[in-house]
Amino acid sequence: MIRKTRLNNRLLKRFSSLFCRIFTVPAEEQMEQTENNIQRKIIHIDMDAFYASVEQRDNPQYRGKAIAVGGSPEGRGVVATASYEARKYGIRSAMSSRRALQLYPQLIFVRPRFDAYKEVSRRIREIFARYTDLIEPLSLDEAYLDVTEDKLNIGSAIDIARQIKMAIREELQLTASAGISVNKFVAKIASDLNKPDGFTFIGPSAIEAFMEQLPVEKFHGVGKVTADKMKRMGLFTGGDLKKLSEQELKQYFGKVGTFYYQIVRGIDHRAVQPHRETKSLGAEDTFPHDLTVVEDMHAELEKIARTVYCRLERYSLKGRTVTLKIKYSDFRQITRNQSFPYPVGDLDTILHTAKQLLAATGPEDKQIRLLGITLSNFGEAGPVSDKPVNPQLSLFDFEG
Repeated sequence: MIRKTRLNNRLLKRFSSLFCRIFTVPAEEQMEQTENNIQRKIIHIDMDAFYASVEQRDNPQYRGKAIAVGGSPEGRGVVATASYEARKYGIRSAMSSRRALQLYPQLIFVRPRFDAYKEVSRRIREIFARYTDLIEPLSLDEAYLDVTEDKLNIGSAIDIARQIKMAIREELQLTASAGISVNKFVAKIASDLNKPDGFTFIGPSAIEAFMEQLPVEKFHGVGKVTADKMKRMGLFTGGDLKKLSEQELKQYFGKVGTFYYQIVRGIDHRAVQPHRETKSLGAEDTFPHDLTVVEDMHAELEKIARTVYCRLERYSLKGRTVTLKIKYSDFRQITRNQSFPYPVGDLDTILHTAKQLLAATGPEDKQIRLLGITLSNFGEAGPVSDKPVNPQLSLFDFEG
């Protein structure tokens, strides 16, 4: 009887311990439990209006003012980053400087200082490295951190994110927004929710409900045309998408349907990749109606080129190869590319090259539903050149 009582007591203690662990573990610690008993703790840090904030920090005359870092509105300038004071007037990155000035005539334009931004980025990376070596930079001003096992044995991703934000503020006089969750996709969305100086934790038990309420246009990979298509189908939120099977999503949206099916359930198995190398960088757009007029194609190429140019600046990259992607109304797809003997990255060269590549395809009698521009074959990172170049074209065709 005594043995039986002792055994029951031991079992009761084990059950009590397990019960307490299940129901009293803080939310951030619950992130540890996965199919392998280890669930990732991911932090996404995104600096607030990075270039503009550095300029306002270093130049008191810009503080509290609407400024845009980028090219002059007198030429083919582009806004790389706008301060939050400027964003109130609808000014955003990749917008033409001329259009930005129309929206707010008192806007102050500031030429970018890439050396300064890269130095600040290096110091931010040093702060990250105090906590983990698993750092995946996405650009000069944002990165993923895997702090499942942190160097200082803090254990809490929430505490680590708070310490990082505090260090950036105290040491660099800048603000950052942090998103914390169990995977990269949710952490990235979380960091964007309460900008500037945001701090958002989305724990495991809250992910599906959060994704169900998320508007479809907030899903990474859902562009304007796809979002409009979804809304015409009565799909306005993640919850609406969740009602469709994986097969139905693939039927309506192609292979990316599998991505939508997984992500609306908060499933993202991608690991933080410390040594990830950017192979290419680009942008593309699918049009609501097929383009048949060359002037309209040029206008769309200019929008796309501006986006690519801003991304190159953000990543501090230049490329030796410009590729034009064309998809026709019958879904036939081709690419044309041009290689340079040296890295390029200025807007004039990108746009001029894309137009020449388009002209070589004889677009006059074609119906085009998608255009895209990509730069690849990156050279040494550095400021983008402002000098246009006009090299000879070298065309290579790829049918897809």
